[in-house]
Amino acid sequence: MTHQAVRVRGLRKRYGAITALDGVDLDIQQGEVFGILGPNGAGKSTTVEILQGHRDRDTGDVNVLGQDPGSAGRDWRSRIGIVWQDESAPAELTVEETVHHFARYYPRPRDPDEVIALVGLEAKVRSRVKALSGGQRRRLDVALGVIGDPELLLLDEPTTGFDPVARRQFWELIRKLAAEGTTIVLTTHYLEEAEELADRLAVIAAGRVAAEGTPAELRDRYGSLATVHWTDPGTGPCSEETATPTRTVAALMRRFDGEIPGLRIARPTLEDVYLRLSGQFGGTAADEENAR
Repeated sequence: MTHQAVRVRGLRKRYGAITALDGVDLDIQQGEVFGILGPNGAGKSTTVEILQGHRDRDTGDVNVLGQDPGSAGRDWRSRIGIVWQDESAPAELTVEETVHHFARYYPRPRDPDEVIALVGLEAKVRSRVKALSGGQRRRLDVALGVIGDPELLLLDEPTTGFDPVARRQFWELIRKLAAEGTTIVLTTHYLEEAEELADRLAVIAAGRVAAEGTPAELRDRYGSLATVHWTDPGTGPCSEETATPTRTVAALMRRFDGEIPGLRIARPTLEDVYLRLSGQFGGTAADEENAR
């Protein structure tokens, strides 16, 4: 049986005349990796800050690990791990010194040497933080986020600025943590990252949840038409957008007596769906909803 790690209803937050969150609802189950997507200014970081108790909300009900983050105490905070967008490790300390130092802040920390190995920094234990590469510093940030053995880990844009190799190494680390049963909430701009890591996703646009579901569900529910491509010997490359690509292929098979030259079917990607739901391409999230 699964249990909720996070339950949010009617979450609202304004900054002066700007509405950052306008009635957000979320349900995140224990042990899942939950991704939050959205353009800059959509309310992703504000949502995460409220979940961690770092920022007050205006209205709405928020329950994280059974408590309200706005009034929870130190015991609750020790159950939450946070990886900020900005680096938090002191530059002059070594990796070993840093992780051992932060372990003292928690009542039941993980073994610091075990955590260093978990994030793949065994070879850098004597290196000063300022001498680490960007990817290595980010691994250290994750080590500090999990040293308290959190039940919930909040990651806010964790791989911004990573090269492709460092990003994929970081994904493997997140998979290890998820396999241990840690609930992970991830905000990211990278659609490939969201699809690789998240069990479920929420797309936030203009302060509201435009859609929620698994990556496959979002593609099926909000994807545009499939495109069938083929080559006509007489006229060259051809294509047709259709909601019934199998029927189109069957018609082409009859036309070409079985073998269709250059056949290719392109289906909507998660990026296509995200751009439409977030209002950045092909209409707004409201348009998507109203069309159904």
